[in-house]
Amino acid sequence: METKFGVIGGGSWATAIAKMLSNNSNNVNWWIRHEESVAYLKKYKHNDRYLQSVEFDLNKVHPSADLAQVVRDSDVLVIAIPSAYVFKVFDGFKVEGIENKILFSAIKGIVPEYHSIPARFFHKEFNIPYDRIGIISGPCHAEEIALERLSYLTIACPNQEIAEDFATAVECRYVKASTSEDIFGTELSAIMKNIMAIASGIYTGLGYGDNFQAVLISNAIQEIERFVDKVSPVHRDTKSSAYLGDLLVTAYSNFSRNRTFGMMIGKGYSVKAAQLEMSMVAEGYFAVKSIVEMNKKFEVDLPITQAVYNIIYEKISPVIEMNLLKDKLS
Repeated sequence: METKFGVIGGGSWATAIAKMLSNNSNNVNWWIRHEESVAYLKKYKHNDRYLQSVEFDLNKVHPSADLAQVVRDSDVLVIAIPSAYVFKVFDGFKVEGIENKILFSAIKGIVPEYHSIPARFFHKEFNIPYDRIGIISGPCHAEEIALERLSYLTIACPNQEIAEDFATAVECRYVKASTSEDIFGTELSAIMKNIMAIASGIYTGLGYGDNFQAVLISNAIQEIERFVDKVSPVHRDTKSSAYLGDLLVTAYSNFSRNRTFGMMIGKGYSVKAAQLEMSMVAEGYFAVKSIVEMNKKFEVDLPITQAVYNIIYEKISPVIEMNLLKDKLS
């Protein structure tokens, strides 16, 4: 029997995932919150808000605004909504048998109400065992999947059979997928790289060049490694694409929302003005507050993270804070 997939979310990543899955499956259920977006997709075969160039075969992709129905009708759920809205979407949500589903998270941030990584949130909320929870990570931008440019994904799950099955489901001519057992390290690294991308953007906005950016990102991967190893002390090679590659593409690419958000702050925008002008969620904004909160327990040296937090939440001048930070890097 063919696996039935359920994609939860209406943004860029949800659109890209629905596109990938529909290359290999006729059973892709897709929940989008707004009824008008569902109606548009059914009529025109395009998402009306994100990655509008992607055309869907509606014999394979089945859009709906009924979240409970999509969950019931799917064997594998892929959650691709901004972390800031995860709690709101699933607060009080009950579907019989959800604990028996396989769940993959494409969420690139922390659930702020719990200061929790998404895997832990879904494990606690729905009693889904960790060996049935997976993470979809990069290095990859949804926009390049839409353009059918060669892209690489990392599929992390403690159960390697589940990871390999999902990797096969998303692979196609322009997408390659590798697997990992490191669900916590992969997810935390994906969260922290957004903070580092904000720092990269701030420095770009302040006029720093490529030479300095190389030093910043070298220090950033070390900072990520220190924190991830403390939280989840297992062996991992952070020079691999799931960690370093994901950091690089987020810190350097013009597609990166977090880098763009940081660059606007570096150029003098207030945090609120930058958010309003972007009209999209920069996950690092929420993540930095939660990582600082989490680190009260672990007490890891996180100078880049702390600097971004000071600028965003303590309203310290980017010029002052980044001048202080640059003297701590080597």
